[in-house]
This record gives sequence, C-alpha cells and structure tokens, in this order.
Amino acid sequence: MVRVETGARLHFGFQNLSLAHERLYGGVGVALDEPRATVEATPAPTLDADPIVERAARRACGVLGVPGARVRLVEPLPRHVGLGSGTQHALATLAAVARAHDRPVRVRERAPALDRGGRSGVGVAAFEAGGFVVDAGHPAERFTTAPPPPGEWTVPAVAARHDVPDDWRFLLVLPVAESGKHGPDEDESMRSVIERADATIADDLAAVLTRRILPAVAEGDPDRFGAAVAAFGRLNGAWYADEQGGVYRPPAGDVVAALRGSPAVSGVGQSSWGPTVYGVTTATRAEAAEEAARATLEELGIEGEVRVVAARNEGALASDDSDA
Repeated sequence: MVRVETGARLHFGFQNLSLAHERLYGGVGVALDEPRATVEATPAPTLDADPIVERAARRACGVLGVPGARVRLVEPLPRHVGLGSGTQHALATLAAVARAHDRPVRVRERAPALDRGGRSGVGVAAFEAGGFVVDAGHPAERFTTAPPPPGEWTVPAVAARHDVPDDWRFLLVLPVAESGKHGPDEDESMRSVIERADATIADDLAAVLTRRILPAVAEGDPDRFGAAVAAFGRLNGAWYADEQGGVYRPPAGDVVAALRGSPAVSGVGQSSWGPTVYGVTTATRAEAAEEAARATLEELGIEGEVRVVAARNEGALASDDSDA
C-alpha cells in the first residue's frame, strides 16, 4: 500500500486574461501545509476507487498502462472552495497508483492526461515542490477562449519559485456558501472573461508582480507581500466582476471588506473562485488574526470555518508499507 499526502494551495490570480498579449493566464499562488489530502493505493486487477477520485484513478491507470488499483481518498480537501482540491486529489491519485505499480510518476508530463494544468500551473508546481509559485502561462495564439485538444498542450513552466519564510502564516476563512465555479461552468465563465478582458489590467498586474510581490517574498517581508497580493487579487477581480457578482463573489466580498481594517492581517483577498478568503499574517499575529476572522463571521451572520496555516515549502510526500 502506498500513501501520498499533499497540501492545499491559494491562487492569487492570473497575470493576463487578454488575447491582446503574447502570454495568456500565468498563475500566481502559494502551497499550504494545511488542509491536506491523503490518497492510498494498492495494486489490483481492476479499478476500485472512491467516487471523488474515480475519474482520476481511471485516467491514471490508462496513462500508466496498468490494469487497476484500489484507491482510497483517506483525507479529502474541501472541494470547490478555492483551495485546489481537484488538482491535488488527481495528482495524489496519479502518484499513489504509479508508486503502487512501481512506475515512474512524472506528474508534470502526465497531468494534462488528467485534465490538470490546463490554465494555471500553480497546482502542479505546488504538488511538485511547494512554495510561492509564478507560472509562465500559455501562448495566446494557441490558448484562445478554449484550450487546444488534450495531448496538444503542456503544463505551464515555473517562471519563479521561492520558499516562504517559516514565520509567515495564512489566515483561511471558509464561509458556508455555494461552491466556487468548476467544470463546464468554470470553462464557460473563463471564455466570457477572456472575450471581454481589458488588456490594460495585465500591464498593471505585471507592475504589481515584478515591483511588489516578487521583491517582498524574496526579502521575506510579509506586510509588503500581503498588500501586494491583495492588490493583485483586486485587479483580477475587475476581470471577473460580471461572472461572479463583483470584484469578489458573495459572501467573500463582505468578509474581505470587514477584515481589511484588522491590524493582524496585512492583505486580504479571495482565492480562485472562492468562497475561501485568505489573509496574510505571521506566527506572532496568528491568534489575533483568527479572532478577527471569527468576529467578522459573527458580525456578518455568516457561518464558516476559520484556521491559520503555514505555507508548504516541499512537494507531496509518499510512503509505503516498507517505510513503517
């Protein structure tokens, strides 16, 4: 039996969604140590997989050329809330099945066969090595409003990666709300966004990324980093406003607005399609950040989960029975 453990990720946004520029997408995000997903797999003559990972397990068996496996999602990530569950579940399944059959994993090469990495490469990079990640995006002439057929694209290359300082923490607020966009609904929304995207926003995002975010993470400054990724997210939200009901989707927008004034967090935003709201803080301010988030939910009359987590500076971990 092989066990593969990976963490969630935050997605701060894309560098460009306009076809007027040479590169499309270009994700920016960070790997989290928690919450985590754990998948177990053993070789089997046919496929026997938990429903959430059955599709990924079937595709993994196909691409690996193995007859089957018994696959269990022992610890799931919250699904469709902006924490990257789809990619992390799928890649953990691929890695577990491959190792169970003593096959090379080659996650980056095989991710497209599992429909992962088609827009953002952050989830794949987070699974591989963790850390803060910027991916290079896709050529705009090939990735128009819809990606090329499967097998005709690769996961975006990692353009920049940094370890996150040990004392940084990320506040997570998960309001009870409808799931974030995923599957065909997400595809349709992304097509609409790209068709209408204002090209000038990408220029502003490039300035925020190169002049603010990258220097802040390289120098280990959480306050500058938080303010910068929050600005990056607000600019992205201008692209998505028509598709999600505002710069942030309800009720994430109310949570973001309420938390902005807290001295315990240096930047607040929405991860991916939400509804997860993140805040950048530190180990010494973690308790105060958590208290501020709980008070915010109570004041707004919103139920939800609050937690403060560290970043993850390593990739997924795998073990088998022989490691015990």
